Amino acid sequence: MTSTRTDRWLHLDGTTNTRDLGGLPTVDGGETVFGRVLRSDNLQTLSEDDVATLVEEVGLTEVIDLRTTAEILMEGRSPLRDVDTVTHRHFTLLPERGRRTDVFAAEEDDEEIRAQLPADWVESLLPRQVEAEDEGEPPAVRSYLGYLTDGTDNVLAALRTLATGGPGAAVVHCAAGKDRTGVVCALALAVAGVEPEAIIADYAQTAEVIEALVAKLQTHPTYAEDMTRRDVASHTPRAESMRRVLELLDERWGGPIGWLEQNGFGADEQAALRARLRE
Repeated sequence: MTSTRTDRWLHLDGTTNTRDLGGLPTVDGGETVFGRVLRSDNLQTLSEDDVATLVEEVGLTEVIDLRTTAEILMEGRSPLRDVDTVTHRHFTLLPERGRRTDVFAAEEDDEEIRAQLPADWVESLLPRQVEAEDEGEPPAVRSYLGYLTDGTDNVLAALRTLATGGPGAAVVHCAAGKDRTGVVCALALAVAGVEPEAIIADYAQTAEVIEALVAKLQTHPTYAEDMTRRDVASHTPRAESMRRVLELLDERWGGPIGWLEQNGFGADEQAALRARLRE
């Protein structure tokens, strides 16, 4: 049955930036299906009602967490961890000193691991390598290209999890649900054949809630300094950032699909991911 739903936002008590990737137009005249893949900001403050909505109404069965090990240790995981039918995967897109992680990289109640976290947790992240040709690009574009360079394996792993999961829904999230989540979702939507301008619009849609999102993150010690030392405008996603990333993917790899194929994400995996979002 074709969904008639048009509001892609999922309004929860404990998140600010949760929305469905359904209802987006594709180049062949179709659209993506609701209830397959969601994108979100962090999930640790979900209420009991939120958990019920996600599990019982949306049919959530997978969480793909793109945060770093340090973020997970400091912020914790969501109450969805207590739901037996929900599988969690952790794929950080930032290179970490000593711990490049995948599934269940660290538990928030593991005191031995927590003790290894430096007082200044940012020091646990390795410097991003910026290609000389990218030095003139805007900061957001440099960051997103960095995910594709520094976090290639985990970008692919996140997409493979989406491709092989189901039949329930999955949610992809980081801290704000804006940058790391935005890149992974953009690639997934490209595989599904979503129109480039719709991919760009989905990325930029976080701007609608950016003030509330920044206010929420300001209450978390992990993110408070970054949220307060820059104004809201600097945190706001701009369509031209994702448009530029797509342009560079076109120029260098023949598009997002070309980048994926060059990095080993083949036709069968693409077909499975496309089916997850389309059929």
